[in-house]
Amino acid sequence: MDSRSDPQSHRGFTLLELITVMAIAGILASVAVPSYRYIAQTNRIAAEINGLLGDLQFARSEAIKEGQTVTVCQSTDGATCTVGTSWNKGWIVFQDPNSSQSVGTGENILRVQTGFTGTDTFAANNTISAISFNREGFAVANGTGLTGGNALLTLHSLPLNPDATRCLSLNSIGMTTVQTAKNSGGTCT
Repeated sequence: MDSRSDPQSHRGFTLLELITVMAIAGILASVAVPSYRYIAQTNRIAAEINGLLGDLQFARSEAIKEGQTVTVCQSTDGATCTVGTSWNKGWIVFQDPNSSQSVGTGENILRVQTGFTGTDTFAANNTISAISFNREGFAVANGTGLTGGNALLTLHSLPLNPDATRCLSLNSIGMTTVQTAKNSGGTCT
């Protein structure tokens, strides 16, 4: 029997089958890639905001436990406080018994967070560069109380995606909450 006439001996794909499979794979990839980017961006934003949220909660609990002021401040070098509103450059948590909101002699640094590696921005309202918690757990920002308002730190992705924007709100009693943007401009209330 001739092997060319036996239908079982020919194995492989036809050109039409190959083109069909490639078209289906292309459609699936065009749907999956944007979804993956959104998931990666949302996870990155969540990790960044949860980093500061966790350190603020840690500072508050340490202040209550130790019975002395603990401060969280912006820091670009991991050893001293810097002035400004760009928290994406990093921050430190330290014992601050004299409530100076700057690292002094004998004041232990408890945690260090390095700056973000990406282009995300993390800015505070009212030029807040330091937040302290007293021994009762009450919050003070830049040496003044938060009476009548909250400290609000807004985390934006670049390019701006309002769906990924998160805001960390802190009130005078030390309660922190994370909010999502309320409008297409990427701002929280």
